[in-house]
Amino acid sequence: MNAEQLKALQAPIKDRYKKDPAAAVITLRAQGRIGEGIACRVDTGKALIEAGLHPATGGTGLQACSGDMLLEALVACAGVTSRGAATALAIPWRDAKLTAEGDLDFRGTLGVAKDAPVGFREIRLKFDLDSNASEEQLKKLLELTERYCVVMQTIRGAPAVVVSM
Repeated sequence: MNAEQLKALQAPIKDRYKKDPAAAVITLRAQGRIGEGIACRVDTGKALIEAGLHPATGGTGLQACSGDMLLEALVACAGVTSRGAATALAIPWRDAKLTAEGDLDFRGTLGVAKDAPVGFREIRLKFDLDSNASEEQLKKLLELTERYCVVMQTIRGAPAVVVSM
């Protein structure tokens, strides 16, 4: 897909959202079912993933870790966002590798130390681009990716989470 094709694809969608802002508000949904042992089966719509305990908390390592899934969601979203921005701006690249890593202190989630946080202390996202784009183009690409990556903005903004039973 090139810049013209992407703009043609998105133009009617953008026009609709400008005319009817409520049409742009869509609820995404994820569902899971508690599995055997300490596991939760999540239907992604494309595959069924069984998440379980990380080995650092007693898991076997045979199930997906929800922390890994969060980082994977960040990589996926940032990858799609950066590719879309590069396409729209006609910034050439031959290949790209994204890596997300985050630091966890498992004492927090296991309740071993009250002063240890539950969750990631820091998340780092690295782009390894094979491109002959200028430094200015790459700077703009990173800026747009940070601005429009839904997962990154959600992590940074920490929206309210309402829990019910």
